[in-house]
Amino acid sequence: MKSASVFARRLVALSLLSAAGLAAAQSYPTKPIRMIAPSSPGSGVDIVARILAQPLGADMGQQVVVDNRAGAGGNIGADIAAKSVPNGYTLIMCTPSQVINAILYKNLSRDLLGEFAPISLVGSGQFVLIVNLSVPAKTVAQFIQLAKAKPGTLHYASAGNGNVTHLAGELFKAAAGVDLVHVPYKGSGPAMTEVIGGQVQAMFANIVAAMPQIRSGKVHALASSGAKRSAAAPELPTIAESGVPGYEVTAWFGLFAPKGTPREITAKLHAATLKALKSAETRERLGREGLETVGNSPAEFSAYLQTEARKWAKAVEISGARAN
Repeated sequence: MKSASVFARRLVALSLLSAAGLAAAQSYPTKPIRMIAPSSPGSGVDIVARILAQPLGADMGQQVVVDNRAGAGGNIGADIAAKSVPNGYTLIMCTPSQVINAILYKNLSRDLLGEFAPISLVGSGQFVLIVNLSVPAKTVAQFIQLAKAKPGTLHYASAGNGNVTHLAGELFKAAAGVDLVHVPYKGSGPAMTEVIGGQVQAMFANIVAAMPQIRSGKVHALASSGAKRSAAAPELPTIAESGVPGYEVTAWFGLFAPKGTPREITAKLHAATLKALKSAETRERLGREGLETVGNSPAEFSAYLQTEARKWAKAVEISGARAN
């Protein structure tokens, strides 16, 4: 009888907790929501976060504030988000960098597969091989020819050691058989600035961050990195069709909440995110940045992340990249 009484009390306690959680979810949100962009202002992830924040906030009835937390290849922002109270008031916009970091940094405890609840894949895009205007190469073939004629003299910038922009370059080197010198920077913004200024000759830049510089004529674009041409720049050939068969590197942006966020709240966030992504205005804005709007279920997004982890583990191994 005593055990039955204990069981009954526990059952009542669980019911009360469930009811309290449901009530909190029904009233959510009651204050502004923070969306962490683990990069500097003007970066691809920052731009996408700000595009989504506006319609998401309008649907949720509360402002969604983008909080830039750059540093350590995105690890600083991810750590802040992972340690936040899982109540729906802190979100994070992530990229393949967070998947790569979990592979690259052996002692890293923060990874997308174990520390965050996926909400939805927001958009996918490509990288673009860009060069400084002084580089005498207008095509990938000419760039390869130049690199082979002067091995070890052409430098390419990245947003950091082990960053996607680094691995994209290492995969290109292996596939094209060229010797390029990697120059890591603390973020894509400083790296882009150095390419524009001519301190380094090239970069495999995220198309979101690259398009404004390409359109303004500050850099020259040679090719995109996808399996097919980007809808944002259909005039650009892919690297694969430019003499490097099989080369493909894609970019993506996804929304997450800290692990442990109540399911009712993540469901609300998921519904609002999909509604925002179906908006013609949002799709147009993302399209102008070179992205294809996605929007999927948390389960589909989780399965996609598993595939990404396997792909980038192989890329890190091939490149021999090491964390700083």
